[in-house]
Order: sequence, then structure tokens, then C-alpha cells
Amino acid sequence: MISLRDRLVLITGAASGIGKALVKELAKEGAKLIIADRNAEELEKLKQECLKSTSFCETIQFDLSVPEEVSNAAATVLEKYGTVFLLINNGGISMRSLAAETPIEIDRKIMEIDFFAHIILTKALLPSMIAKGEGCIAATSSLSGKFGFHQRSSYSAAKHAIQGYYETLRMEIAHQGISVTIAYPGSINTSISVNAIEKDGKPHGIMDPAQAKGMSAENCAKHYLKAIRKGKPEVLIGGKEFIMFHLKRFFPSIFFRVIGKIKAT
Repeated sequence: MISLRDRLVLITGAASGIGKALVKELAKEGAKLIIADRNAEELEKLKQECLKSTSFCETIQFDLSVPEEVSNAAATVLEKYGTVFLLINNGGISMRSLAAETPIEIDRKIMEIDFFAHIILTKALLPSMIAKGEGCIAATSSLSGKFGFHQRSSYSAAKHAIQGYYETLRMEIAHQGISVTIAYPGSINTSISVNAIEKDGKPHGIMDPAQAKGMSAENCAKHYLKAIRKGKPEVLIGGKEFIMFHLKRFFPSIFFRVIGKIKAT
């Protein structure tokens, strides 16, 4: 079991939802935190809260949709704080838009935030982990990373890409003392559906009923961190919604009949 006490951790999407819950759990464990988000005000509030539990918590503000900002942030982290032991690529954005109606600019934005930003950070921080011979990398995918769903075409594509990339990375660096964990949250009670973007780029502004009834972000964070500590390749986090995952795996013909009849939200 990996201990994260006094270990340097960088986590994106830290100001809300699962990211915020992860930060609070890590602070309780005594990790040294670098919390990242584009919302500087919420980051500062979270920092002050974390410093009640851990001795080290710094903030870094950048926008995952801007590659130059992501690269510069990674360089700043390495220069100021040195090798990161645990990188949690958690920041992201969802969508609520039919594939045929979604402008390519929206597709590109989602891929930039939900996939390429993760890869930029990983590529920047990985060499120092390899040089040190230890470290952990985690990436937040989604149940949509296991199968597609209505109005989530590019979001699902990005989450599928997360699986392909980080599964490959795990194989390539396992012998170098670095673990890779992919988390697949299902219906978690966060504002991700509220903040999801529609075809015009504006927020969806509606809480999905399944999310409103879903697992708490705090409980999700506990499962996520447990998987990281154990060095697990992947972890499915949620409730009965994962019936669909198992249905696709073992009875694909039934899955495709059922999934097409589920009302999009």
C-alpha cells in the first residue's frame, strides 16, 4: 500500500466536484498539495481549508483548454517544487449536444480539456518520475469511457482516449517503478452536468437526475485514492449504473438494444 503522507501531489480540476473531494482527503492524509484549476478564488479558499490539516498546500491557476498555459504550469511546478510523486489528471468538462449538431470547435475544445491537457502534463512530469524511479499517475475517465451515450459524443471519445493512452503508458513504464490508475466514475453528485457545454458553447445549466441521486464526491474520492494507494490499474466508482457496463461486456446485443431506448438527459 502506497503512503501519500509528505508526498508531493499535483491535482487538476481541484476547485470543485471530485477534485475538491480528493484534495480534502489528501490533506487529511498529510500530502503536500499543489492544487490546480482556472478558478483562482475557489483555489485560495480550498488552500486555506487544507492548511488546517496539512503543512503544505500551494495553488496554480491555468486553463486546461490552452495548451501553452498547461505546458507553462508544468514547467513552473517542476522549477518551484521539484519532482511530483502523484499526478492526478482530474480536470474536465462534459457536453450535452447531438453529434450532428455539434460544431467542430466544441469537439476540439472538449478533446483539448479532457484528453490533450492530461497528456501534456503527463509528458512534462513523467521524465523526473522515471529519473527518480518512483511515482504514480492517475487519470479520471468516466463510465462514458466504457461506452458511448446520447449527447456525449466528444466527451465519450475523450474518455475512451484516456483509457487507450494510459493503459499503454502503464505497460511501458511498469518496470520503472511508476503505477498508473484510471478511474471510471459513474453517477457522482457533482455539478458536471450543470457545467456541461451545449452546441453553442454555453453551460447546460441542468443537474442530471441520475447525478442528483448519485454517490457523493467525498465517497468517490475515498474509492479513487484507495485504488491509487493499492496501485490498481483501474477502478469503477458508482452504483447500479455499472449494470450497463457489465451488460455490454457479457451481453452486447442486449446492451445495444437497451441503451438506445434510454432517454437522454
